[in-house]
Amino acid sequence: MPGNTFGILFKITTWGESHGKGVGVVIDGCPPRIPLDEGIIQSMLNRRRPGKSSASTTRREPDQAVIMSGVFDNMTTGTPIMIMVYNKDADSKAYEPYADLFRPGHGDITYMAKYGIRDWRGGGRASARETVARVAAGAVAKALLDRENIEIFAYTIELGGVSAKKRNLDVMDKNMFYCPDMEAAKKMEERVLQIKKGGDSIGGIVEILARGVPPGLGEPVFDKLDADLAKALMSIGAVKGVEIGSGFEAAAKLGSENNDSITPQGFSTNNAGGILAGISNGDDIVIRVAVKPIPSILIEQKTIDWSGNSATISTKGRHDVSAIPRINVVCEAMVSLVLADHQSRQRAIKQQQSP
Repeated sequence: MPGNTFGILFKITTWGESHGKGVGVVIDGCPPRIPLDEGIIQSMLNRRRPGKSSASTTRREPDQAVIMSGVFDNMTTGTPIMIMVYNKDADSKAYEPYADLFRPGHGDITYMAKYGIRDWRGGGRASARETVARVAAGAVAKALLDRENIEIFAYTIELGGVSAKKRNLDVMDKNMFYCPDMEAAKKMEERVLQIKKGGDSIGGIVEILARGVPPGLGEPVFDKLDADLAKALMSIGAVKGVEIGSGFEAAAKLGSENNDSITPQGFSTNNAGGILAGISNGDDIVIRVAVKPIPSILIEQKTIDWSGNSATISTKGRHDVSAIPRINVVCEAMVSLVLADHQSRQRAIKQQQSP
């Protein structure tokens, strides 16, 4: 099954299924002598781990990272890094009643159409469990970016129709939704509990901010930095839209309003979101992603079985009410992977330019 590898110079390949023995990633192209140990990876995995908010599934996974190769004496060696996370709390029994049914909103019907076979245990490869590998790889990418003083933050600005009015990043770690507005976070909690009681689910918007990105990252024409960021974020299962800078608001603006004037001190505004002509301009990179509601809900829905017969389904089991906030660190990881890859590519160009 192709499509499991991402990146050009800093490259990852993820593997594993939701209810298999485990999930993991192989990272190739990481330079040597980058400080790395399992604790660095674990700190990011802990942010994705279930059970940390009222919107989360009750599945209890320790998500313990095991570095299998590529690290010696807490330093990368320049050889492929393999990280494995064993599945400890997989329970396929809840899915057995639906083994012959296609769940609305899931990839069941499309995987069947493509391969003629599918792993019905929690969605198999299409499960959000696959993102564990992305987060582990993202931790390695962040370790590489730390050398360049590049910081990446992902925070919730909307959940279930409740919007954050403030962007105080100092408080995002002080509430369960990683929201930069404490008042909005309280309303988000109320909204989640309300939806949970009704057996439904909700979506929202995550904003990702990258600070300290130097100018010059990005490869015209088809490997534009914003194009690669959009692909990386759209590859996350629950993401249905991506905008950078002013995004869709730019469509309603005049050119005189949307252009970022240039002064000796830098850009006067940041409607471009830190990227011009597909190349970073040195300003903050600002991205927003639209996250769809979790498709597994208790409310009864119409569907069909493998033979095309009409049926109804109420998806019981252990499911999130929203992909937010667990998806936040996944977004952060994917942005880290893109920036690490383009940083490596830019370094190669500079080496070619050296006499």
